[in-house]
Amino acid sequence: MTKWVYSFGDGQAEGRASDRNLLGGKGANLAEMSSLGLPVPPGFTITTDVCTHYYANGRTYPPELEAQVEKTLEEVGRIAGRRFGDPERLLLVSVRSGGRASMPGMMDTVLNLGLNDATVEALAADANDARFAYDSYRRFIQMYSDVVLGLDHEVFEEILADEKGRLGYDVDTEFSADDWRRILRLYKERVESELGEPFPQDPRKQLWGAIGAVFSSWMNPRAVTYRRLHDIPESWGTAVNVQAMVFGNMGETSATGVAFTRNPSTGEKALYGEFLVNAQGEDVVAGIRTPQSLTEAARLEAGSDKPSLEKLMPEVFATFVKTAERLEAHYRDMQDLEFTIERGKLWMLQTRSGKRTTAAALKIAVDMANEGLISRAEAVCRIDPAALDQLLHPTIDPDAQRDMIAAGLPASPGAATGEIVFSSDEAEEMKARGISVILVRVETSPEDIHGMHAAEGILTTRGGMTSHAAVVARGMGKPCVAGAGTIRVDYRAGTMSSLGRTFRKGDVITIDGSTGQVLAGKVPMRQPTLSGNFSTIMEWADAVRRMGVRANADTPTDARTARSFGAEGIGLCRTEHMFFDDDRILAMREMILSDTEEERRRALSKLLPMQRADFIELFEIMAGLPVTIRLLDPPLHEFLPKTEEEIAEVAAAMDVDPDRLRQRTEALHEFNPMLGHRGCRLAICYPEMAEMQARAIFEAATEAARTTGAPVVPEIMVPLVGIAAEFTLVKAMIEKVGKEVLAEAGAEIDYLIGTMIELPRAALGAGEIAREAEFFSFGTNDLTQTTFGISRDDAGSFLEIYRQKGILEQDPFVSIDVEGVGALVRIGAERGRAVREAMKLGICGEHGGDPASIAFCEEVGLDYVSCSPFRVPIARLAAAQAACRGE
Repeated sequence: MTKWVYSFGDGQAEGRASDRNLLGGKGANLAEMSSLGLPVPPGFTITTDVCTHYYANGRTYPPELEAQVEKTLEEVGRIAGRRFGDPERLLLVSVRSGGRASMPGMMDTVLNLGLNDATVEALAADANDARFAYDSYRRFIQMYSDVVLGLDHEVFEEILADEKGRLGYDVDTEFSADDWRRILRLYKERVESELGEPFPQDPRKQLWGAIGAVFSSWMNPRAVTYRRLHDIPESWGTAVNVQAMVFGNMGETSATGVAFTRNPSTGEKALYGEFLVNAQGEDVVAGIRTPQSLTEAARLEAGSDKPSLEKLMPEVFATFVKTAERLEAHYRDMQDLEFTIERGKLWMLQTRSGKRTTAAALKIAVDMANEGLISRAEAVCRIDPAALDQLLHPTIDPDAQRDMIAAGLPASPGAATGEIVFSSDEAEEMKARGISVILVRVETSPEDIHGMHAAEGILTTRGGMTSHAAVVARGMGKPCVAGAGTIRVDYRAGTMSSLGRTFRKGDVITIDGSTGQVLAGKVPMRQPTLSGNFSTIMEWADAVRRMGVRANADTPTDARTARSFGAEGIGLCRTEHMFFDDDRILAMREMILSDTEEERRRALSKLLPMQRADFIELFEIMAGLPVTIRLLDPPLHEFLPKTEEEIAEVAAAMDVDPDRLRQRTEALHEFNPMLGHRGCRLAICYPEMAEMQARAIFEAATEAARTTGAPVVPEIMVPLVGIAAEFTLVKAMIEKVGKEVLAEAGAEIDYLIGTMIELPRAALGAGEIAREAEFFSFGTNDLTQTTFGISRDDAGSFLEIYRQKGILEQDPFVSIDVEGVGALVRIGAERGRAVREAMKLGICGEHGGDPASIAFCEEVGLDYVSCSPFRVPIARLAAAQAACRGE
């Protein structure tokens, strides 16, 4: 019989941390902590396999599940000395989700489950605290009604706000037991009036309702969006964790909190977190009450007058510190902890690897390696390559004038400027129109995930450093200022007010997530410098990676940027990008629109010195590193004049009739230019084009070698070859020009002539092409287009639908399609090297900067990847990680 339920508690567990695929991250770590003998409330985990079954079988459960849950629930009660549904020995439980990848706040939770009109009285007597019992019951009704019954929690918040106003209260803790009784009555009346039936009183019906809600929440819109943004497969599913309740809201000796074993923003080795006295866990992250600091040092730094946990409960704090240290050492990583203190006793509710900023991740990895906790190779593998983009975010220029309108908590570093929007839908809409926005909310919730992704930065008036806004923003690498309490947001009026000033939707503000400041207007930014821990990790990465990393660079600026980020050469110089400047496009159009070879050569003679100067500068910047230059590739229509003014300008330069030129332009029109007269086809039909570019390359190489004293080895790449004879013909042209130039200069240089493999026929015929080609560079942008028969420019209208329907897991233009495009790359590499064993192989499509695609390139045995300059650090790190995994 299949085992669907795994128990933990009382120092024992049926699972371990290594079972996260089956038990989810939360369930696996609860089992691990229990096995370590830590104080974990007993409970059980319903496996992710049940979630898979649930969706594969019309949202029904395996037939054996109910009996296994009942049996394990009895065991939980035995350990706790209580019994579920029994008022005499009342056991209440929490029901939480737990996928194998952390998805904070994206799925549903129900606390205090098992309370009803009878058991609440038993809880009051058992705890000797009626106020606590009724508070717990109203929380349960509100949460269960929202999560399970579908009644929006705002319905209950309105009742609560009305009662606070009527009684003159500011915070929930001011309500007495009698106050909560009245609110409970109002809650239940509202449930019945809204839903047509009373709030469920049967604890078992409550339990299965909550289990079903958690499984259903795997497919709620915010969870689906989060998975899409973080590439989490839908097939993984979620586990459900049912656990005996412990209460942080049982008076002044009780509390609840969250903590990180190191600072998730900076990486500093110091306990970091917040707690609330007389509260439940949701209160800390919801931002309803201002949390308190765990340590005295943090309290003093924050300038808070509320006591720290260290001061308020020193013995419990000491126990917690030891537990935190033990868990970090055990997992060998910074931990994110949730805990509850019930009447002076510490209970651990969760541990997981904590989300952190990239700057913090770098510091933590370097520090842990230096502490001997992990190896240098492990430190390299701890950094998410894609997250290095965070380090490229701008910061506010320290010399800039700051017109500060508010201050909050520095919840996620970096700075951002944008127009104010007050809803996530507005943020997404304006992002689609190309407008940068700052999402301003009283507090964010998981439903805001799409708006947070669209915004440049997030500003909230409530919440602390561990609020939803802070955690999600850090994970996204977005600047965030949280808890800016002087700001008043009026959603209806579309305004935010602070310190006597009012700002409206569309007004521009700047937020500084590193200081917590909110500034009026657009403030000058400064690009960050990469040094310190980043440099250390990159140095360690370079020591273990096998593949080289080059950059796609067409301009001197691109080349310098690439060098500053550690590029080891240029893997793709797209020469066509050099022809669009105002002083060149006219000559290019003259060449294209000429009727005779003589006229074309006359126009090309104007372009030769410009192109030669470009190449000289690139060779000099690269100082002896390889430079791969692709001959003219795109269809000629991209250069043609479009307007009457442009046609007239070219006609005047060529001294021809504009009507004749217009006819020539129309004659060059192609119905499908991306599969038309482009690439090597241009060189074959108009050899003078290839000859001019070859001459510019060879003349520049000899000149750069003379001026720098460094050897220059140009790699000349022929694009869009599909037939070996095409390459042979163009190669002969290049070699002929090379001999002429070197003879004229009295110089000798080494050079390579190779091709892009970007057509399926080229991959399949790679063996024949390799008889002449000295290197291959896989152009996976066009190879993906031609393999799928999909236009990259038009695919956005349906690719997301394909992802949603499970046809494609990834956009194939972002991450290489291993089964199709990848198979062609593998074939091309194998057949090329079968003919030319030492053939240099690289990749120069956008996939060269994608970590998953880089891992595939390592597997195939490519020599290098080439990517955009700003993705060079990502590629260096990803290549190192791929090499480590391949060992």
